[in-house]
Amino acid sequence: MKHLLTLLLLLAPLALRAQALTILESAGWLESAYVRWQPVAAAQSYNVYYSGGGVVNQRIDDQLIRNYGSFYRADALGLSPGTYTLKIVPVVAGVEGTATVTSSLTVLAQDRTGFAFSNGRVPGAYNTNGTVKSNAVILYITQNTKNTVSLNVTGATTNPCVGLQTILDGFKKGRDARPLLVRLVGNITDLSYMLGGDIVIENDNLATSSITLEGVGNDAVANGWGIRIKNASNVEVRNIGTMNCDSDEGDNIGLQQDNEYVWVHNVDFFYGRAGSDPDQVKGDGALDCKKSTYVTFSYNHFWDSGKSNLLGLSEATTQGLYITYHHNWYDHSDSRHPRVRYYSAHVYNNYYDGNAKYGAGSTLGSSVFMESNYFRNCKYPMLTSMQGTDVYNPVTQRNDYNTMPIFSNENGGTIKAFDNYMVGQQRFVPYGAAGYPNSTVDFDAYVVTTRGQTVPGTVVSAYGNNTYNNFDTNAAIMYAYTPDAPAAAQAKVVQYAGRVGGGDFRWTFNNAVDDVSSAVNAPLQTALVGYGTGLVSVQGDGPATPGGPGPGTSTAGMVHNFTLAGTTSTFYTITGNLSTSQGTVSYNGLNLTQCLKLESSTNIAFTLAADATLTLVFNDAFSGTVKVDNVNQTVSAGRFTMTLPAGPHQIAKGSTANLYYLSTAYLTPLATRKQAAPAVSVYPNPAADEVTVGWTSKRVFSLYSVTGRLVKTGYTNQPVDLKDVKPGVYLIRVQDEDGYLRTGRLVKH
Repeated sequence: MKHLLTLLLLLAPLALRAQALTILESAGWLESAYVRWQPVAAAQSYNVYYSGGGVVNQRIDDQLIRNYGSFYRADALGLSPGTYTLKIVPVVAGVEGTATVTSSLTVLAQDRTGFAFSNGRVPGAYNTNGTVKSNAVILYITQNTKNTVSLNVTGATTNPCVGLQTILDGFKKGRDARPLLVRLVGNITDLSYMLGGDIVIENDNLATSSITLEGVGNDAVANGWGIRIKNASNVEVRNIGTMNCDSDEGDNIGLQQDNEYVWVHNVDFFYGRAGSDPDQVKGDGALDCKKSTYVTFSYNHFWDSGKSNLLGLSEATTQGLYITYHHNWYDHSDSRHPRVRYYSAHVYNNYYDGNAKYGAGSTLGSSVFMESNYFRNCKYPMLTSMQGTDVYNPVTQRNDYNTMPIFSNENGGTIKAFDNYMVGQQRFVPYGAAGYPNSTVDFDAYVVTTRGQTVPGTVVSAYGNNTYNNFDTNAAIMYAYTPDAPAAAQAKVVQYAGRVGGGDFRWTFNNAVDDVSSAVNAPLQTALVGYGTGLVSVQGDGPATPGGPGPGTSTAGMVHNFTLAGTTSTFYTITGNLSTSQGTVSYNGLNLTQCLKLESSTNIAFTLAADATLTLVFNDAFSGTVKVDNVNQTVSAGRFTMTLPAGPHQIAKGSTANLYYLSTAYLTPLATRKQAAPAVSVYPNPAADEVTVGWTSKRVFSLYSVTGRLVKTGYTNQPVDLKDVKPGVYLIRVQDEDGYLRTGRLVKH
């Protein structure tokens, strides 16, 4: 075996040089860049580096590298604006081959304009220059790891917190101020533990906390579940597709209560599941906001949404409620763009594209500044409750206060309008306009000739006598911004709204039909219900887990860099002490400055789904031993490799040493292994007294500790007693009917 490994190491570089890596596409985007390339047959994994922004050859996380069968894709995130290149390096048996570098890529800044950035706040886990905040915790959520990702959270009732919602529950108490960056990879369906069908983000309004939930690349999807934010400060949601939501609340994304400094942007909003009410045939709200302030919704794409943006519910005050909507694409969506109660809302540079019902609506004393928006075939661009077009019957050409009003007969607010472009609308009544009856009472909006013009106090709503509060001209409230001209805003919205590059879901509306129809687009709905990802595997994703795909969709290699990740890993279970005072090691273009000290208490445990090559990197001058599966192995000149079989493994102290880097690379690409088999299911999980391991037939399963000790065996599909098993995390192995290893993970309370 040692001779075979030596031969592979000698031949790997020659094989890689013989197969040039072909780049299919590369581009810069908003504080990110990506590259797609054709697979290299000999490669078991790839390393991807970026250079630019003052950084040279910075390696990206493995989970940002994905296999789509006919191509691979990698996304470099957290880049400051500037010019970059990406370098792709195939790896065989732990050895890097010949690199291929992209052309120069231009990375642009995110548009951080709006009320969410008031008072010096920066929502989310990114700095204003696009880089990740210091001391941030980065979690990767895949279909494979969504229920088993773990993290120790300060203030949590039980640690480690296992599963995404359990981790978020830990942050709910507001005692952990580390920036939290949660990255979704691929199409994520319902998690085993959610709250009423939602993932809920809270942090007890801790001012020093910041949380980002974002998608990776162009195909991250929250499929079947919603995102709910409450009692939270400094939260960002971005670059996610949301579809088929059937949660109890019903909103794709909803700001429920007591939130401040929240930024939701570059999200694709698709149909939710039909609700019980007649106006919920396309789902409930797409992006709603209630009882929250200092909020920005920007660069989102609403695909035929029925109810896009409800704003306000029962606040009963017009003081202190501020929100910005800018550069959103209301793409054949029907209504609520937004529908406003109480709030001071700045609505600018949005693209209203074939809207069958209405654009923005103002009620209950709200003040809405509509500025430089582009309206194309929006039936009623602006409405004020119980006056003007809201009550006008075009058939009788009279006001009808019984059957026409859209806003539940609520008292009106006031809309100030400036520099909006409109074409194809049915009716719009400016204050005091000629040709309309009683237009100083029955008006839709007060149109001004300059941005800084105020609305006089004599202009009141017909119902409620409410006035406009002129928040937009109050320097103590308003932020600095430079609006685009409406036509320029339209072009920018079409280019940048939604996920990277417009996302992976493509649909072309028929303007002749969809501009005027608010009915469900049946073919679109069918496509969304049947949506599936082209993603085959995620590098660094680890072995199959409950609720995830089988080993056939696991990744080619699992890499851990202690300088970047400390002891946090979704694949390895690491116990031990870190140090930054044991010297520096250079390896594969990496500058490694932090190590794990191999001491008597140190342990690294993991489970392989197939035979793999283990690589360990120590100090360059280290020559001693390391214990692998309780057997001492000799290390020479700080480097060690060996082949490991499928199954559980552990690494421990041989000689006293410092470990800077480790990786496992499968000897054959797992994408070529059996793909169709279902995953092992484990329920309940976490478990207390008994557990059932589900499989397609009756098979023997083995339960191992994370150190590789066999704890118990049992049969699938029948309860197994756990009363004699100590609390902790355990690994499950099932050999399927074709001889493939299927694995799962159990948390025992």
